[in-house]
Amino acid sequence: MEAMSAMKSRELAEFLRSSRARVSPEELGLDQQQARRRVPGLRREELAQLAGVSVDYYSRLEQGRSRSASAEVLDALATALRLDDAERQHLMDLARPGPARRKRRSRPQRVDPATLRLIEMLDEVHSPAFILGRRLDVLAHNRIAGGLITEFRALPAAERNQARFVFFDPHARELYADWAAVAADTVAMLRLDAGRYPEDPQLSSLIGDLSIHSEEFRHWWSDHKVHRRTTGSKGYRHPLVGDLTVQYQALQPAGDPDQILFVYTTEPSSPSETSMRLLANWNGDQDRQRNTTSAAELR
Repeated sequence: MEAMSAMKSRELAEFLRSSRARVSPEELGLDQQQARRRVPGLRREELAQLAGVSVDYYSRLEQGRSRSASAEVLDALATALRLDDAERQHLMDLARPGPARRKRRSRPQRVDPATLRLIEMLDEVHSPAFILGRRLDVLAHNRIAGGLITEFRALPAAERNQARFVFFDPHARELYADWAAVAADTVAMLRLDAGRYPEDPQLSSLIGDLSIHSEEFRHWWSDHKVHRRTTGSKGYRHPLVGDLTVQYQALQPAGDPDQILFVYTTEPSSPSETSMRLLANWNGDQDRQRNTTSAAELR
C-alpha cells in the first residue's frame, strides 16, 4: 500500500507539472515577462497565487512530497489550470488516498444481453457499434463494426483491445485517416483509466507492453494528457469502400461506468453513407457465404 501511495504521488506531481506547462500565460494576462520565461506555461508561484494556496504547499504537491490535498484545494487548482471534466476527474482520482475499487476490478467484464441486442439491431440501419470496457478491451461489436475496423471476435481474447489494435496492428495505420490523432486519444483514454484503477495488474501489463514496443506510445504517455470521448467525427480509409467519415457518440450502457458504447452514423445522402451501405452489403454477402459453406459441410 505504501508503494501504491508513493506511485500515486508521483503521478499527481507529473500531471500537475504537465498541466501547468500547457496553460498559456498570455491567456491570463501574465505576458509581461514572457521573454524571460525559460519554460512554457505558468510558473509555480503564479499557479499557487491563482489557486489561493502557498507556493510552498503547491511545490510539495508537485514534487511528490505531499500525499494528500483537500477537495477544495484540488478544485481551485483544476480551475486555475483550466482543466476539462475528464482532466478534473483524473486529478481527483490521483489525489484520492489509498487503493480504490479493488474488488470491482476483479469482476469479469460482461455486456448486458439487452445491450448486445441493441448493437445487433444497429446493423439493420448500417450503424457500426462496439463496446469498450476497462483498459479499452473490446467487449462486443456488431457485424458492420467488424467490417469497418477489424473482426475482434476472430482474435485471441487477450488481443481484443483497442490500444493493442491501434499501436500493434499495421492495418490500423492505414485505416485511420489521422492515425496520430486516434493514437494520441487512445493513450489519453488509457491514462484516464490508469488514474481510476492504479492497482489493476492487467492495465499495468498493457501499459508496460505498449511502452516497450512503441516509441510513439511512450512519447504520448509522457504528456500525461487525459481524454474522455463523448461526440465527434473520425475519418477512415477503408480498403474495400474507400474514404468515409463517421460521427460518433459515446454512451454509457446500463449505467456501468466501466463500459462505453460507441455508435457511428454517417451524414444522410453523403458519399460516406453510400460507402457504409456498400460495406454492410458486402458483410451480408460474406455471412451468407459462410452460412452456405457451413450447411454444405453438414450434409
